[in-house]
Amino acid sequence: MVIGTRWFLFMLALCLWIFRNEGVGITGPSPNTTVNSTVSSSRPKVVKIGVLFTLDSIIGRSAKPAVMAAIEDINSNRSILPGIELQVIFHDTNCNGFLGTMEALQLMENDVVATIGPQSSSIAHVVSHVANELHVPLLSFAATDPTLSALQYPYFVRTTHSDYYQMYAIADFVEYFRWREVIAIFVDDDNGKNGISVLGDALSTKRAKISYKAALPLGANRSDVSDLLSEVNLMESRIYVLHVNPGSGLSIFRVAKQLGMMSNGYVWIATDWLPSVLDSSETPDSDTMNVLEGVVAFRNHIPDTDMKKSLITKLKRRKDKQTSSFNSYAFYAYDSVWLAAYALDIFLNEGGNISFSSDPRLHDNNGSTLHLESLRTFDSGPQYLQTILRTNFTGSSGRIGFDTDRNLIRPAYDILNIVGSGLRRIGYWSNHSSLSVVAPDISYAKSSNHSSKSTQQLYSVIWPGDAKTTPKGWVFPNNGKPLRIAVPNRVSYKELVAKDKSPTGVQGYCIDVFEAALNLLAYPVPRQYILYGNGERNPSYNDLVDQVAQNNFDAAVGDVTIVMNRTRFVDFTQPFMESGLVVVVPVKEEKSSPWSFLKPFTAQMWCVTGAFFLFVGTVVWILEHRLNHEFRGPPRKQLITVFWFSLSTMFFSHRENTVSALGRLVLIIWLFVVLIINSSYTASLTSILTVQQLSTQIEGIDSLISSSQPIGIQDGSFVKKYLTDELHIAESRIVTLKNMEAYIDALQRGPSNGGVVAVVDELPYIEILMANTECKFTTVGQEFTKSGWGFAFQRDSPLAVDMSTAILELSENGDLQRIHDKWLNKKECASNDADSNKLSLKSFWGLFLVCGITCFLALIVFFVRVFCQYTKFIPEHEEADEEIQQPVRRRRRATKTPSFKELIVFVDKREAEIKEILRQKSRKRQRSKSLDDNSNSPV
Repeated sequence: MVIGTRWFLFMLALCLWIFRNEGVGITGPSPNTTVNSTVSSSRPKVVKIGVLFTLDSIIGRSAKPAVMAAIEDINSNRSILPGIELQVIFHDTNCNGFLGTMEALQLMENDVVATIGPQSSSIAHVVSHVANELHVPLLSFAATDPTLSALQYPYFVRTTHSDYYQMYAIADFVEYFRWREVIAIFVDDDNGKNGISVLGDALSTKRAKISYKAALPLGANRSDVSDLLSEVNLMESRIYVLHVNPGSGLSIFRVAKQLGMMSNGYVWIATDWLPSVLDSSETPDSDTMNVLEGVVAFRNHIPDTDMKKSLITKLKRRKDKQTSSFNSYAFYAYDSVWLAAYALDIFLNEGGNISFSSDPRLHDNNGSTLHLESLRTFDSGPQYLQTILRTNFTGSSGRIGFDTDRNLIRPAYDILNIVGSGLRRIGYWSNHSSLSVVAPDISYAKSSNHSSKSTQQLYSVIWPGDAKTTPKGWVFPNNGKPLRIAVPNRVSYKELVAKDKSPTGVQGYCIDVFEAALNLLAYPVPRQYILYGNGERNPSYNDLVDQVAQNNFDAAVGDVTIVMNRTRFVDFTQPFMESGLVVVVPVKEEKSSPWSFLKPFTAQMWCVTGAFFLFVGTVVWILEHRLNHEFRGPPRKQLITVFWFSLSTMFFSHRENTVSALGRLVLIIWLFVVLIINSSYTASLTSILTVQQLSTQIEGIDSLISSSQPIGIQDGSFVKKYLTDELHIAESRIVTLKNMEAYIDALQRGPSNGGVVAVVDELPYIEILMANTECKFTTVGQEFTKSGWGFAFQRDSPLAVDMSTAILELSENGDLQRIHDKWLNKKECASNDADSNKLSLKSFWGLFLVCGITCFLALIVFFVRVFCQYTKFIPEHEEADEEIQQPVRRRRRATKTPSFKELIVFVDKREAEIKEILRQKSRKRQRSKSLDDNSNSPV
């Protein structure tokens, strides 16, 4: 690195010598200067600062008055650099890299402690090598090239914001509007190339990209610009990022206007060069503003402070100004001078000395006349540089300070929209809050970070062509080339896609869906369908997708399954047909079994149902026994009655009437349960008697894997790779079948006759097969993959996104289903799983629970009533005189408790008989009480 730097300095010195011989005068130091001469350790009276930029440029015309104003303010301010006059030496780079380098060398001969500039990033790359060697800090207020790093150029101090931040701001703006591709138009110099390179990196973090980099040569004429814009206008993207020099940028927009590229559908994003041009004129030209209508531009954010307003007023009053207004670089130039002064004041106050020494390595040898000894090194340059980097103050452009990477802190930009005759601010960007309508000064004052996507916000934008709707960002390329669409030339299932004699040359379900989706797009898509395959066998769909990935086709339309290995190379649309692999086997009609009537219910259901029949019959007998004569009689008769009543309720043919309220309640609930059970039994038995049964023992993919019999697959399908790679089925078991007729033949012959035991294919194909064969085949088990059919496009094709949106719209408005019904008539076939038709207890346990609870409640009420009656039925004590005569017997009778046998006898009595006994006891008690009252009355 050191050798390269020295060689570079040698070449510069050679150029300098040439200029000397051409008569370009350069004032050099006195010949009497010694090698290590130093200035006195006392504070100097005069300190020189160099200024290096193009004076007659948009940036230079704003920066020069600002530098002069800063020098005057510093020299008139006694609080900084007291007793020292700060002098400025201007050198004009003339917008030329070579001349600018020569001017920089001339400037360094004047023993300057710092240089304000350069303006150009290209010159900064060169001059920074000189600054590194001479230890003179460069305070550049306009060189925004992101590659001017502190590691390579330690003496380069950027006093404006790097384009690194501006490019990330543009990337956030692109992501905000969900664009995925942009075209970058830039000047082919260090600043342009390196800035666009950072933009590409920034977009990649947002899952976007630069689709084309359109480089303009330095000094490009109108013809060059027209040719370049005509070329990019033929491309898909309509998002243009313009990163050029302020002097040539407006001519690009004028050519774009003539080419119709400033109309509806286009998006132009300009970097800070455009606001610099417009801010330099107090009243921009109306024709220029008409050309720029709808452009979005980024401008360095300058806080609207009193210091800023005061400086603008001061600059406009200057007599030496060459511009009516001032752009943001005037504030950065003004603050750069103050930064040098503040750091110099601190440096001197800390005991620093200003001294310059000749470098022995720069001495002329062997009689050379290059006079390299005129370039001297600033001895305290490293200390002064560190002082600059730790200086922190508030200037006219905002807070001045540097982070650990030597970048100016708090980068922020205004996002402007050119509307009418002025600039309209639609938001801000900062590395703290990203996109926001809140000023960065307020955002930085808050401690929390507000950069989440949910909080990003901008005001509405007026786009070119006075459009208020956000442009899509791309159109189909207008270069006369139709979209090359590959269509599989199938020999089977031609309902999906097939060759046709129509103008398009193809037809089918997939074609109709694709055409319907294209009709929903907001732009025309010229297209050409190309059949892929020889027509004798189905083509390999993996090869078809590879052809799209290799740019041999722009898209593939057909029954292309979205599988993982294909998504690595192409982009698929939203699925327009659900799909999944299933197992297909032949079926046969099963003859009815003598025991088919038992199949509707499971064994558990039969047991529980039978138990409830007996239980409910017993409950009704208990509730009716005391009231209903039909439920009385000898034990044998009553047992028969219970069984008869229970079973007859199944057919609602019970002859016994219920008379008790509780018995009727239980019977009503039970009859409802019987009604549900009867209906379910009838429906299930009907289904079982008509179902088709499998002719093989294959019940799903698991049993198919465990068997050793051959498996059929469709020719050209991905199924073979899936079965062998994922399910590890031997390739020798797989039989490729050409068409539907081969399916039918192989399945009907079976493995014993050279056929297959089952076919594995995608569900849509199988539905067509079953519909065309009157359900002679059926699926077993469940779908063991979930996927879908989509249209394949080349990687990162914007058309894939728009087509996905169109397919979703077709699905929502019902058009997708109507197209499906037109081509694919789906016929429902009966299920082959007999066990799935059996009704189990879990389907009816709620009914049984309700019935059981009702029975138990009815029994509880019944026995409570019986117990109450029984307590009244117990014989009362004998009369009092009888108690006196027979005390022992009375005492025994009093202690005697009713027996269980007496309770059963009581329960078995008729209700009417019990009530009559209780009435007689009640009358007897009343008479006994009346006699007692008469005997106790006085005579």
